[in-house]
Amino acid sequence: VQLQASGGGLVQAGGSLRLSCAASGGTFSSYGAGWFRQAPGKERVLVAATSWGGGRIYYADSVKGRFTISRDNAKNMVYLQMNSLKPEDTAVYYCAAETTGWGRQASEYNYWGQGTLVTVSS
Repeated sequence: VQLQASGGGLVQAGGSLRLSCAASGGTFSSYGAGWFRQAPGKERVLVAATSWGGGRIYYADSVKGRFTISRDNAKNMVYLQMNSLKPEDTAVYYCAAETTGWGRQASEYNYWGQGTLVTVSS
């Protein structure tokens, strides 16, 4: 499976962005999917994850109520709608897919996109 993330950019605090992740080359619709982020000098952490069918969803406490993960299996896409952005949301965002579940740790994910940079100015 190849994943291609897009949609990052520069936005002012309080603004919104929508990240997209396009999957190809495998049975993405049967995999769990997640969005991770990595700020400079920090480890990669899970922001949101969804089960293969989208019926189960997890959010990190830091983004609850502001971010929404969704997927369209017919299009092999997963999205991250980010609202009320804060400067601390600045990071490189990665989409990832997991073949056996929808884990919380980066080590559980089998496939990774290349990352897209989100910069939130104050």
